[in-house]
Amino acid sequence: MKKVILFDLDGTLIDSTEAIVQSFGVAFEHFGSQKPTRDEVVKHIGHPLEYMFEKLGVDIDHIDAHVSIYKQNYQLISKEMTLLLPDALKAIELASKHARLGVVTTKTGSYSRIILEHLGVMCYFETLIGREDVNNPKPHPEPIQKAINHFGEAEFWMIGDTTMDIDSANAAGINSVAVLCGYGTHDELKKVTNNISENSLSAVKKIILINL
Repeated sequence: MKKVILFDLDGTLIDSTEAIVQSFGVAFEHFGSQKPTRDEVVKHIGHPLEYMFEKLGVDIDHIDAHVSIYKQNYQLISKEMTLLLPDALKAIELASKHARLGVVTTKTGSYSRIILEHLGVMCYFETLIGREDVNNPKPHPEPIQKAINHFGEAEFWMIGDTTMDIDSANAAGINSVAVLCGYGTHDELKKVTNNISENSLSAVKKIILINL
């Protein structure tokens, strides 16, 4: 059966940490609040923006306004401040030779497409499911289920760097590989899976060797 490999973005294929951290700082400063430290922001990356602002102390009534300022800044700087992670291009190229590819991210889908086009890799992916495409982001299965609906019958795999990616895959009933190149620690990931690889390239190699 043909394989489909779904990739998370931040911490799995790309590094946009500095753009994210800077945009949070801009949002807090815009409203006259002390901006969070880099570490405080980084530990929540992978969650929806609304969740992150709430965890960083923003009152629920003001979260939408903070998200709006964040997005305005992020849109301006994201292309220049985002890089492919080491070996991510090799992972995408290798995966494309053995499987159909998609992206399932909690990031805003429209910005994700712009970034991937800027990095020259959007052409490898048949579908991209972003935050605005679903009612329930990861770890809910809805984002992955929506990607599955695009591809139809296949052997599905999810590659991601956080427990949310793996929990979403498990809930959707598909295979997964966790990677250590992003924001999830080995101890965190070990709690939800025994299938852990160093990065996206090693994860792809593991997937394509299965059943060959």
